[in-house]
Amino acid sequence: MLKTALKPRWIAGLVFALLLSGVFVLLSQWQLSRSTQHEAPPTSTTEEVKPLVDVLKPGQFFPGSVSDQMVTATGTYDPAKQVLVEGRLLNNQKGFWIVSAFAVNDAPALKGVAASPRTWIPVARGWVADAAQAGPPPSGTVTLTGRLIPSEAPVPNVDAGPDRASAVSSAELINKWEVSSYPGFIAATSEVAGGATIPLDANVKALNIPPQPPAEQVNWLNLFYAVEWVVFAGFSVFIWWRLVRDDYRRDLEEDEDDEDDEYDDYDDEAVQDGPDAVPATNEATSPDPEHKVQQ
Repeated sequence: MLKTALKPRWIAGLVFALLLSGVFVLLSQWQLSRSTQHEAPPTSTTEEVKPLVDVLKPGQFFPGSVSDQMVTATGTYDPAKQVLVEGRLLNNQKGFWIVSAFAVNDAPALKGVAASPRTWIPVARGWVADAAQAGPPPSGTVTLTGRLIPSEAPVPNVDAGPDRASAVSSAELINKWEVSSYPGFIAATSEVAGGATIPLDANVKALNIPPQPPAEQVNWLNLFYAVEWVVFAGFSVFIWWRLVRDDYRRDLEEDEDDEDDEYDDYDDEAVQDGPDAVPATNEATSPDPEHKVQQ
């Protein structure tokens, strides 16, 4: 079959099939790139700073529509309610988040036996490389601005120790601080008191957490087309192989027919020239000899 495949016309056919397969593969890659796209978000207002009390309500589930929303709130910190969350990265360096309890003015008060008179929210104020570098929060009335982020899940079976937390988890911090809290936290970007911005300590770095990238969605129709083009690419090579195989079989059949013809001719000659052959003779007709009878 290799001899058949090396015929000039089938070499040319193979080149054409490979070129066609390459085009199909490129089309498949294009469809595949279109099958996974960032979901086009609706007109976003997350960067528009809104009052916290208008965006989120305490005692309710955290709605995904307000995730990453920039908010502002006015209230006071309690320096006795501050923890460090370890294992936080900044420029590929591990350190700590400083998380302080912030009592929000004009926030709805929750009702219940364990509810506190005021409603609080955890605020991630900054990052430090060493726990000893974390200072107390500013005193007095503070107006802060930051990004509203859903509460993290607490790390199970981990005792972070005094003045530490395993995660910025509202459930964990509520038990530690014994206060009523919003179901989320704020990553602060600025703090203002008396009309002046409060600078961070020299060893404290700002978090500046960006909004999360939009979710990806899979376009199953484009994914199906991508698979379909790959099948076409393989099918073009298969068609070339099938044509070569058919040509090879035709050559075999022609060779067998030629051999049969030669064998038949040989048999005919053997019958005519063999030892049992009887040559054709012409019988001469002659009269019977006359027998003379003497009387």
